[in-house]
Amino acid sequence: MRKLSYLIILAGVLIMLYPKGSEWYEDRQQQKLLEEAEQAYSDIAPSAAPAAAADLSKPYAEVTQLLAEESGTEEPEPSKAPDIKLGGKISAIIEIGKIDLKLPVLEGATKANMKHAAAHMKETAPIGEVGNAAIAAHRSRTAGRLFNRLNEVGKGDEITLLTSGHEYKYVVYDVSIVEPTDVSVLKGNGDDKILTLITCDPLVNPTHRLIIHAKLT
Repeated sequence: MRKLSYLIILAGVLIMLYPKGSEWYEDRQQQKLLEEAEQAYSDIAPSAAPAAAADLSKPYAEVTQLLAEESGTEEPEPSKAPDIKLGGKISAIIEIGKIDLKLPVLEGATKANMKHAAAHMKETAPIGEVGNAAIAAHRSRTAGRLFNRLNEVGKGDEITLLTSGHEYKYVVYDVSIVEPTDVSVLKGNGDDKILTLITCDPLVNPTHRLIIHAKLT
């Protein structure tokens, strides 16, 4: 009977420690990606320009669906979750000082790329070029991870994107909450170099998308 009691107590302790273990693992994976991104600066190549007048409806729908699918899932068990390798597909490193954010940006908004990093929609404009460059990331429920604190960013705040040999500084000019199907957020005006950040809203059971628009200064 005493042995059973010990087992029950041990199980309870493990259950309480599991969230912390998951958080530690996710932080380690995110930091590992960031370190690899910083070390790979010399290998970063500019994003290829997207096809002219590309229809963004389908890729945007896929991105917003990925955001919705991951928003309600539990973190993977550390012992079972695989390591994520960059594979040389780094576009940039994004920094937002106001929310203490620093993340690698991978090329292509795929499920694998968005697991522990932000992702540049390759169908949109290259970073730092005329047009609208879109970057998406999950709104993790863990404070400070991925785009968890993106809702704290407002007009006038600065967003920095570092690529090989370049530092691009964007200033936020618009913050909006839109329907998941509103692809108009990816439009450019043919003159400005625009950056669009995309994540879910609200944090729990999201129904809309939080959009941050910024212009290159």
